Parts: sequence; structure tokens; C-alpha cells
Amino acid sequence: MASRFTRLATSVPKFARGYAAAPAAIKAPITLFGLDGRYATALYTAAARQNTLEAVEKDLKALNTAVEKDATLRAFLENPTVNRSLKMEGINAVLSKSGKANQITQNFFETLAENGRLNQTTKVIASFEELMSAHRNELPLVVTSAKALDKATLNKIVDSLQKSTLAEGKKLLVSNKVKPDILGGIMVEVGDKSIDLTVSAKLAKLNKLITDSI
Repeated sequence: MASRFTRLATSVPKFARGYAAAPAAIKAPITLFGLDGRYATALYTAAARQNTLEAVEKDLKALNTAVEKDATLRAFLENPTVNRSLKMEGINAVLSKSGKANQITQNFFETLAENGRLNQTTKVIASFEELMSAHRNELPLVVTSAKALDKATLNKIVDSLQKSTLAEGKKLLVSNKVKPDILGGIMVEVGDKSIDLTVSAKLAKLNKLITDSI
């Protein structure tokens, strides 16, 4: 019997049903793996065919914001004992708060509900954002610090890295992650590359040198 995801993959063309002929081939800008990656790619492809990527992204951001702010809503979506139709009602309620959701967004979540995969909602949204960043030629830049950095400091880091080979000619999309246990300094992650300039890392190296010399 075909997997539930196979049903999603074959149902993607139905998102465009009733519209004029779409471009022959739509390819996602990057390849994502895992269940959430495949669902996100199916959604990206369907939205790209109808030129509604930004509209779908807006819907997903509104839903993700609601889930991040409401732990009860997140638990509700991830609870496997909650009826699928009830979960779908919850998603519809959230999407309707920011106006009428795009039809592709609506169809997609109905497919997720049908396949019993609404518990993957936040992961799929994160994967879709990866695709949209790649679509806009953006590269995520995560700066981890012991305390929150001000905008001026973050801008200096971005300006410095933007001119380096680490940026790969792409626009850096910066975010600041606060992690007190690094003690000081910063850790910079650009795409899949990282530079560890934290105090904790330096202390770890010093401890290793001392240990190795005993």
C-alpha cells in the first residue's frame, strides 16, 4: 500500500486543479530531507506553480507565530490522541485571524490532516522557510552570545562577514541566539559553517592542554 506521503506527493497537482497550465518544471532551490523536508518541498512546488509563494509564506508565519506564543496550541497540534478534524479546526481558526488563507495553504493543511501529520506543522514551516531563504538567495547567520547583542554590533558582524567567502555571495540573514553558558565571546554560524570564539571554547582548549601535559 502506498505511503501517506506518496499520497501527498501525488496530490500536489490537485492544488493547481482548475487553473491555467503551469510551468512544465518547478524545482525547489535546495534539497531537503526528512518527512518535514518532503512536505515543505511539496508545498513550495505547489505554491511556485501558482505564483503564491509569498502569500503561503505569510500564512505559515502567522500560524507559526501563534504556535510559538501559545504552548497550549502547540501541545494540541502535537498530541496524537486529538482528533484530526479538531486539529484542522484549530488551524483554520488561527489562519482566519489574519484574513482569508490562501487556497493552497488551506489545501495543504487539509492534506496534512488527512495524512495524520499535523503534528509535523512547526517542522514543516521551518523547512519551508529554509526553501524561501534559498529562493531569495539568503544565507542564515546565527550569532550566539552570552547576552543579547545590540543592533549596531550585529550590523558590524554582518558587514564584516558579508564581504568574506563565508557569505558565498548571498545576503546574510542574521539572528542572535542568547546562551549564557558560553560565558563570553561569540559563536558565528553561517549556513553549515561555524566559527567558535566563545570563552567556554577557549577554556575547554586550555583545560585539554593542561590535561594532555600531565
